[in-house]
Amino acid sequence: MRGTLWRMWSVTALVGVMLSGLSSVALAQDAPDDDKSAAPDMHALASRFNATRVKKDYSYIHRPPGDKVIEQPDIDRLMFWTKEGQPDGYAQRRGDSVIYYNAGGQAVRVQRLAPGEGD
Repeated sequence: MRGTLWRMWSVTALVGVMLSGLSSVALAQDAPDDDKSAAPDMHALASRFNATRVKKDYSYIHRPPGDKVIEQPDIDRLMFWTKEGQPDGYAQRRGDSVIYYNAGGQAVRVQRLAPGEGD
């Protein structure tokens, strides 16, 4: 009897400790971080991948000369990388426009699409 009670209390204590640690981690993730910038990180954006391979025509999007282009057709985005492997920005289609961003994530140019262009 004594061994069974000890096991029950130890399991209960372990679960309580795990749950209290989980709630503090969840609160820390939701808390705003003043050190982070509002711009998205290009490496984090590039880690997304499309599980279903889709091919789209992006001939209407300007590509910087000499840059390597990574297509993300599931979210209508092209990412540009220099020959040295540094992020050079990205272009993302939003409705009837293409918005060009620099490597820091700030919008630098908007291209309006003509009706039927980019379909």
